[in-house]
Amino acid sequence: MRKIQCELMTKLSVNINKIATLRNARGGDNPNVMKVALDCESFGADGITVHPRPDERHIRRSDVYDLRPLLRTEFNIEGYPSPEFIDLVLKSKPHQVTLVPDDPSQITSNAGWNVNENMEFLSDVLDQFNNAGIRTSLFVDADATMVEYAAKAGADRVELYTEPYAILYPINKEEAIAPFIAAATAARKLGMGLNAGHDLSLDNIEYFIREIPTIAEVSIGHALISEALYLGLENTIQAYLRKIELANL
Repeated sequence: MRKIQCELMTKLSVNINKIATLRNARGGDNPNVMKVALDCESFGADGITVHPRPDERHIRRSDVYDLRPLLRTEFNIEGYPSPEFIDLVLKSKPHQVTLVPDDPSQITSNAGWNVNENMEFLSDVLDQFNNAGIRTSLFVDADATMVEYAAKAGADRVELYTEPYAILYPINKEEAIAPFIAAATAARKLGMGLNAGHDLSLDNIEYFIREIPTIAEVSIGHALISEALYLGLENTIQAYLRKIELANL
């Protein structure tokens, strides 16, 4: 199991949406989402992430309410801030809410917020969550200007969208990481927390964290679950934790 980590070491939150997708594909309750979440915690995960969508094609609203009292680690809920989503978050009170600009029909999040164009809307939503004592994060591209706007809107953290990094990493990792370092520098100057995820994997996460040691949390689902098909869930979570440890040596 995981060794004692320094206080500032990046935390791993496992996104369990793919587990719910597998469950829903057949009906019934196999695999059991609650058990997998608790197993992820016992295997060393620092948190659990879910992204409930309006059509409930993976995580359901009922899953959120069922998970909240069971989890012993941090609970992060991602989603577009519709009235229904806001109500869900305020009632379930996770440790963190991550706001994404997804259209309900999107397969997955594939771009960050244009915070400036949505400043009034996002500021109002963030105020509601901040007043409820829920840590807030905005999903943004690796753009220092958007980080600055996120701070102005009232977000506690930003989560950097990492697909551009993942695509370029095998070709030129220094070029791939450069805009993320710039965004991370802006976040640090503004006193904001910094998260990342989405397209990080066992292949590219160690370099990412080594170059940006201020990353507070990585939220990983698709890659981790895909890798677990071959390695097993416990082995995969431990492999991620080891990569994070190596990045901090």
